[in-house]
Amino acid sequence: MKILMVLTSHDQLGDTGNKTGFWLEEFAAPYYIFRDAGADITLASPRGGQPPLDPNSDNPDAQTPATERFHGDKDAQQVLANTALLADMNADDFDAVFYPGGHGPLWDLAGDRDSIALIESFIGADKPVAAVCHAPGVLRQVKNSQGEPLVSGKKVTGFTNSEEEAVGLTQIVPFLVEDMLKDNGGQYSRGDDWASHVVADGLLITGQNPASSEATAKALLDSL
Repeated sequence: MKILMVLTSHDQLGDTGNKTGFWLEEFAAPYYIFRDAGADITLASPRGGQPPLDPNSDNPDAQTPATERFHGDKDAQQVLANTALLADMNADDFDAVFYPGGHGPLWDLAGDRDSIALIESFIGADKPVAAVCHAPGVLRQVKNSQGEPLVSGKKVTGFTNSEEEAVGLTQIVPFLVEDMLKDNGGQYSRGDDWASHVVADGLLITGQNPASSEATAKALLDSL
C-alpha cells in the first residue's frame, strides 16, 4: 500500500508579515495512522525539501499524542525535511493521496498545476483523494471527467467560515474553504466548530478541521 502525502511550500500569511505553512497535527496524525498500518509513504511539496510549519501548530496548546510522537521521531523529521518535488509525482506509483491542511495550501496548492493534474489523475484512475481542514481548498480548480468542478454534486466538508472567523483570518486568506466548496457545487456539511467531522463520497474524502485529521486518514485507509 503506497500513499502520497502532499504538503504546502508556502510560508507567508498574506501580507501580515506572519508565517504560515502546514498544520503539524494534520500531517503527524495521518502519517502515523498510515505508517502503523504498514503503508509505504512518500512526501512531496511544490518546492521539495523542508515544507514550512505553521508556527501556531507547534504551540503547547496545539499538541496531540501524534505531534508529541513526531517531536521524538528523528526518522520522521528527516523524511519531512526531504520531501520530493511534486512535479515528479505520478498517480500510477501510488494507491491514494492525502493532503494535510494549514493555511499554506490556500496560496500555493489551490492553483498549482501539478497538484491539480495529480488529483485529476488519481480520480481518473479510481484512486481515493483525501484532504483535511484547509486542504480541501486544493480542490478549487480540479475538474471531473466532464470538465465540471470535481466537488460538484459531491458531499464535502472543510474548514468552516466560523472557524476561520474564530482565528481572525477571514479577511487575510485568499478564499474561504466553505464558500469555495459551495460555489463549486459541493454538498457542504459541517459538524460543530473544532469537532471531528469527516465526509466520504466515492473517491473523495474530506475532513473539517485539525480534530478531523486522524478520522480522515482512517477513512482513506478504509477506502483502500
